[in-house]
Amino acid sequence: MTIDLAAAFAPIRLLYIDDDRGLSRLVEKELGRHGYVVTCAPDGDAGLEALQSGEYDVCALDHYMPGREGLDVLPDIMALKAPPPVVYVTGAQEGRIAVAALRAGAADYVIKDVSEDFTSLLRSALEDALLRRRLQRENEAAQEQVRLARDRAEAMLREVNHRVGNSLQLVSSFISLQQRQLVDEGARAALSEAKARIEAVAHVHRRLYTSDEMGSVAMDEYLSGLIEELGKSVGPEGTAPRITLDASSMVVTTDQAVSLGVVVTELVTNAVKYAYGPGETGEIRVILKPGPDGRALLTVEDDGPGLGEDAKPKGTGLGGKIISAMAGGLRSAVEYDHSHRGVRAKLAFDLTHG
Repeated sequence: MTIDLAAAFAPIRLLYIDDDRGLSRLVEKELGRHGYVVTCAPDGDAGLEALQSGEYDVCALDHYMPGREGLDVLPDIMALKAPPPVVYVTGAQEGRIAVAALRAGAADYVIKDVSEDFTSLLRSALEDALLRRRLQRENEAAQEQVRLARDRAEAMLREVNHRVGNSLQLVSSFISLQQRQLVDEGARAALSEAKARIEAVAHVHRRLYTSDEMGSVAMDEYLSGLIEELGKSVGPEGTAPRITLDASSMVVTTDQAVSLGVVVTELVTNAVKYAYGPGETGEIRVILKPGPDGRALLTVEDDGPGLGEDAKPKGTGLGGKIISAMAGGLRSAVEYDHSHRGVRAKLAFDLTHG
């Protein structure tokens, strides 16, 4: 069924390129009845000049013309800044030429003859080409709107993460101020642990609003920054355990990164407190590698005296509860390797993306 676009909308501006003056007059007459404004060009060069100097909604291009054939002109038309859709006009039994025209960028083709069927078929092909072009432009506009909406959402999320990160940093600063006012070492130590936990979460947010990926975190980069911050907080260099990192390139979700960061912070803090005596140097190793079962494996280990006879981590128990809660969020649990001389904590978890 032919949709009369010229009747429904503004007149369609057609450029008809053909050296056959009789057929050109027929096209101009018949399509003019349907509201088309038809401009005729006698050859390809005249048609190109018309396209460069005027505005047309659609173009019909004949194959056989003096000088240059339609297949020679079509690439030049398609190379224009905003070419209209082109319907190629060719003779009967010339399917090879029609296919070549379609491959060169033509929107459709019509078999050429002098009957009234030709103008009807031409009009149908022209309006089909216009409809496809209109749908293409609407689709491109819709995609652009989606892209703009996505960019706005990502910008807003980045700003939220930025503000959350700033707020966490502010809380950390308040804790530091309070810590300096205290003389009780136990209270100071408790605030120091709380500050480290806040910093672990804040570090994730810093990663988020400085990264192009808003839903995922590169764990090797994240742990590198976190270990650097933990190293600064444990004490002056040379008088505190050395924290090392061996992490494979691995991407996790934001929620996983937060949980893993808190677990690493708790385990490293515990190792700093209990693995080595005051002023005693040693090493705390953080390792993140693919596990043998396809899961990821996080290991935090030291070379201290180990867990002792009760085989339980030392401390008040709050850190253990936090570790259990974070590991539970990863659908896992921290396990201790009692064959290791010091403390070796392992956490296996599934990698998820998004």
